[in-house]
Amino acid sequence: MSDLSRTSSPSLPLWDSRCDYYRVALRDVVVEMQIGIAEWERDTTQRVVVNVDLFAHQGVHTGSDISSCINYDPIHEFIISQWPSRPHTDLLETLAEELIAVCFQDERVEAARVSLQKPDVYADAGAAEVEFYRVRAS
Repeated sequence: MSDLSRTSSPSLPLWDSRCDYYRVALRDVVVEMQIGIAEWERDTTQRVVVNVDLFAHQGVHTGSDISSCINYDPIHEFIISQWPSRPHTDLLETLAEELIAVCFQDERVEAARVSLQKPDVYADAGAAEVEFYRVRAS
């Protein structure tokens, strides 16, 4: 299949899931933070479980060293260093948008998916979750 990069043709979409792609994933990063709109959530911290997928069309990985790879380490570092110390945040959606912006700091990332879960918010459910999928603006 052909590589549909931004430079291939102005009429082709930036992202076409019918083409080969390269995916880098970061799974089950857990941070304790103040999050939520319920009154009880304002007085305590709770776990947030973060999953990230970064996508680029095939061909981004061009060598055998880390400089040719999409590096998930800056994203991990951002999550674990910034979120636990931030002021109370009402919505997971706020964090998701923020994390998408961090994902796109690597110019090679063409699309990103982030999912954020609050596993402790309900006793009778596995988790409350939001998931965003964004394609880099052309």
